[in-house]
Amino acid sequence: MRIREGSLVNDSVDGPIRFRDRVLGYIGLTKPRVIELLLVTTIPAMLLANRGTVDPLLILNTLVGGLLAAAGANTLNCVADADIDKKMKRTERRALARATVPRSHALVFGLALSVASFFWLWWTTNMLSAHLAGATIAFYVLVYTLLLKRRTSQNVVWGGAAGCMPVMIGWSAVTGTIQWPALVMFLIIFFWTPPHTWALAMRYKEDYEAAGVPMLPVVATEERVTKHILVYTWLTVAATLALALTTGWLYASVAILAGTWFLVMAHQLYAGVKRGEAVKPLRLFLQSNNYLAVVFCALAVDSALALPTLLHV
Repeated sequence: MRIREGSLVNDSVDGPIRFRDRVLGYIGLTKPRVIELLLVTTIPAMLLANRGTVDPLLILNTLVGGLLAAAGANTLNCVADADIDKKMKRTERRALARATVPRSHALVFGLALSVASFFWLWWTTNMLSAHLAGATIAFYVLVYTLLLKRRTSQNVVWGGAAGCMPVMIGWSAVTGTIQWPALVMFLIIFFWTPPHTWALAMRYKEDYEAAGVPMLPVVATEERVTKHILVYTWLTVAATLALALTTGWLYASVAILAGTWFLVMAHQLYAGVKRGEAVKPLRLFLQSNNYLAVVFCALAVDSALALPTLLHV
């Protein structure tokens, strides 16, 4: 970075940093695509908590708080990972890797978003939701990013717990408590995260090797990785079916059909590796997003319609 004729110049992008690039850089730090998926799970959790009679303003306020929390956590994650992002082709265009945003500014931005999320949720929902959001940010940044990510191949197994918290925050915003359906939804995302992430890591194995991140595909054979993917996929589907005990027939039907589809994909990946074929793990990664969205959208519709729950049929 240097100054030339009164303008800020970024050597890594061969020219002055435009205002638009700076703004897009800050937006990119928050990882909008990740936030979308997190928010998709929050609304169904809130609707299930009171079977479709949730105040729309409460939903909006919870989403705003969740957005701020996720944006803050993702920004702080980018700050901590700035060095390895420069070494990975998948992440080399991120704002800190290209120096379109100063690292110190990104740190302040991430902390500001995190603090804002806590006070927003405290003000608009309740103290439990605010504390859950704060704990999520701390766990994601301090435990996953700084402690686990670069030290163990089980990083995404335990670190993925942070991605499960939006359902807990949504449930607590409505009820002020944490009850067993919220814990089951937590487990759905907890079990879903490893196969989702490992499939991506299989595709970008060389990236993680170059960055020195011991993702499972880096330290284990493809057969072992796909076997783990298969096990966690089964656990994910089992958790979705357990949730059906407190939902109606619509969610249960979708969970069975979507779960079967997800299992078929995981089995195909494992079988292809065992046969020594060239596989496409990125397909499982992309479709796993669709799977989770379909299941939780079905949960939202089922809850909004307040269909009779299977426990009371």
